[in-house]
Formats: sequence, C-alpha cells, structure tokens
Amino acid sequence: MAEIVSLNRFRKEKDRVAKRARADANAVKFGRTKAEKDLEKARAEQSARALDSAKRDQSSGEAAPGPAPQPDQD
Repeated sequence: MAEIVSLNRFRKEKDRVAKRARADANAVKFGRTKAEKDLEKARAEQSARALDSAKRDQSSGEAAPGPAPQPDQD
C-alpha cells in the first residue's frame, strides 16, 4: 500500500524554497557590503562635522537669524 503524505507540507516547503531564492536575489541586487555601509557612515559623519564647523557662533551677542518679532496689534 502507498504511504500517506501531507500535500500541505510539500506545498509549504516549495513556497519556502521560492521565498529564499527571491530573498537571495534581492540581497545581491539591493544589498550593500559592510565596507560600503561603513564608508557611507564615515562620509555622513565627516559632512556633519564640516557643517557644524561652518556654523556661526550664536553666543557672541549677535541676534539669531529668523523672522522679526511682530508688534502688538491691540
């Protein structure tokens, strides 16, 4: 007599294999290496430091840039 098999188990295993193949393809297509991520992070930090060093000092008594205060209209 033939052995009874669960078709759900085979269907689910087939789906898992297909999802894993799609995930691997996406990792190759869109993924970045650790070195690339580290380089991007270093560049962002360097850019932030350059921006911070170019900011004007607000503690020297100069008025902060922005909109002028509106007079009271009572």
